Amino acid sequence: MHKLLSSVLLLFSLVVVGCQYNKGSQSAVSYLNDTVSVDSSQLQIRPHYAQGFTVAYRSGICLVDVHDPQLADGEVFRYALVKRGAKPADVPAGYTIIETPVRSVICMTTLQLSNFIKLSETSHVVGVTSTRHLFNKQMNAQIENGQTRRIGIEGNFNNEMVMALDPDLILISPYKRGGYDVLKEVQIPLVPHLGYKEMTPLAQAEWIKFVGLLLGEEAKADSTFNVIADRYNQVKALAANVKTRPVVLSGELHGGNWYAVGGKSFLAQLFRDAGAEYFLQDNPASGGVNLDFEMVYSQANRADFWRILNSYPGKYSYDALKDTDERYADFRAFKERGVIYCNLRETPYYEEMPTSPEYLLEDFVHVFHPELLPTDYQPHFYTRLK
Repeated sequence: MHKLLSSVLLLFSLVVVGCQYNKGSQSAVSYLNDTVSVDSSQLQIRPHYAQGFTVAYRSGICLVDVHDPQLADGEVFRYALVKRGAKPADVPAGYTIIETPVRSVICMTTLQLSNFIKLSETSHVVGVTSTRHLFNKQMNAQIENGQTRRIGIEGNFNNEMVMALDPDLILISPYKRGGYDVLKEVQIPLVPHLGYKEMTPLAQAEWIKFVGLLLGEEAKADSTFNVIADRYNQVKALAANVKTRPVVLSGELHGGNWYAVGGKSFLAQLFRDAGAEYFLQDNPASGGVNLDFEMVYSQANRADFWRILNSYPGKYSYDALKDTDERYADFRAFKERGVIYCNLRETPYYEEMPTSPEYLLEDFVHVFHPELLPTDYQPHFYTRLK
């Protein structure tokens, strides 16, 4: 039912955009077998949730500033987007010129790739770093027929392959493992995509507009995001006034450390929007935190639910969870069968979640407050472990 509602909302949004922007070049948007004509020529993109990029327009130039949304005084990457073949004379100093629409791109992360998948624009993706847990049929077909190539992993890129592909640009995550100094030698623009640094679900999803700017598909990206935001906010409103807010534990032990995320993170916000409280809600970190078992147990042994995301090879169960560490059985969420689980081997989580936070929110609301959603609701990512 939630997918049907999302489809109706997207079709309505695209029709509205098509009516508002009826001059200039036209492009066709296909969604669920319906084709609607939209126009990107006069639409000016303005991020409302995302903090990591800003957009300004002047004399036929689109100026895009990219920075770490978690660092107010961090490095700023500046790009001037100009129409392909144009020769602008007044590009401000310090801006790298990128001709649009971009024809070919290398994606370094699945989060970046998720934007192209959501927009049905994977034909522009000529290179990726990894295909592990990749479910998208179109992308797998492109890899199979050689349209998209594997270029290695961060820190160990195949430079000869990159040069042979000769993409218009490479989307990067400059604050991860890196290896980008080597790529600079090939003189292909390296453009940061920092959606993964955003601290709210809609902020992360809004980076689809950033990709839309690069592809010259502003209207499609804007319409797609509006549907995402509308549905997300509808579900959020359902859970806004719940009488009880269960506590949620997240993560597992790995190598003696319990990896979780702080109280200012994307995930913590999701739990709040779903009518729950995160066990580290008072932790000021926006990224990952490493804890020991004793600290986690002291704070979360009475948590109502426990969110787990992994790639367990086989059928996951409470017995399988206990086999990894017998102390897990002492948590209330274990005893009362409150584990919320997603298996990366079986679910297209990383290639869909960044641009489908409304589905993720619905999954959590369905577990925390099942009375708020239809009785026949079908989870998209997470299910309650039985």
